[in-house]
Amino acid sequence: MGYWREHVVRMKTVAGVFRNAGSARDAAIELRRAGFAQDQVNLLYPNSPEESIHSIATSQTEEPGVGGAIGGVLGAAIGMSAGFELGVAATALIPGVGPILAVGVAAAALFGVGGGVTGAVLGKKADEATTEGVPADDIFFYEDALRQKKSVVIVLAKDNDEEERAHKLLAEAGAQSIDAARKDWWLGLRDAQAEHYRSLGRNFEQDQDVYRAGFEAALHRECQGKTVDEVNDCLKWWHPEVWDTEAFRRGYERGQAYWDDEIAGRKLTQQTL
Repeated sequence: MGYWREHVVRMKTVAGVFRNAGSARDAAIELRRAGFAQDQVNLLYPNSPEESIHSIATSQTEEPGVGGAIGGVLGAAIGMSAGFELGVAATALIPGVGPILAVGVAAAALFGVGGGVTGAVLGKKADEATTEGVPADDIFFYEDALRQKKSVVIVLAKDNDEEERAHKLLAEAGAQSIDAARKDWWLGLRDAQAEHYRSLGRNFEQDQDVYRAGFEAALHRECQGKTVDEVNDCLKWWHPEVWDTEAFRRGYERGQAYWDDEIAGRKLTQQTL
C-alpha cells in the first residue's frame, strides 16, 4: 500500500475558508512555522489566471519531469518569504467551479489534478494518494468556497493534539471553519426548502435533519446528476437508517434540482466561453 497511502488515510482533516488568497497564504506559513510538515499543509486558490500563478514566489527546487496537467503545472515548490515551501502547485479547470490553483499533494489529489502530472513529487504521490482522510461530504463545500472566490487551507493532522492546534491556528488567522461554512450555506437555502416541503403536506421541522441529509447526499461526487435508485448502494452505506424514507428522497430530489440549476448550469456556461 505504501507509506503515503497509510499516511493520508490515518490523518484527520482540518480546513479553514479565507476570503482572500493572501490570508490563506499567511495562515499556511504560520502552520509551517508551528511545525506542520510540508505534506500536511495544502491550499486551494480560486480563479487563478496564468499571470497571477507566475507572480507567486517560487523556490529553485524544481522537480524534474513535471509535465502538464489541465490548465498547466507550475513545476516548482511554492516558496514563501519566510523560507517555507508549501509543495508543488498545479492548476486545473474544475467543472462547475472554474480555474483553481492547488498547492500541495493532497490538494492536487483531492481534485484529481495529479492524474496528468509525472513529477517526482506530485505524480508519484498523487497517484498513490487517497482522499479517504477527507470527509466525502466536505468536498462539495471546498468547491462551494472556491466558487465564491474564497481560498481554502487544508491541514492533515496526525493526531488529536495536531488537530486542535490546527483548528486554533486557523481560527487565529481569521478562517471560517468548514462546519460554519456549511451552516451558513444551509441557512441560505433553508426557507425555500421548508416552503417546498410544507407544500407537500409534510412537517419540515420534524424531518429537517433527514431531508437535509438527502439534499447534501445529492451533491456528493458519486451522486451528482444521478437518481436515488442509481446510487442506492452508496446511500445505503452512508445513511443506512434513512436512505429510503420519504424525507430523505424528497431532500435528495431537491438537492438534484439545486445541482442542476446552480452548479451544472455553470459547467455549460464555462464550456461556451
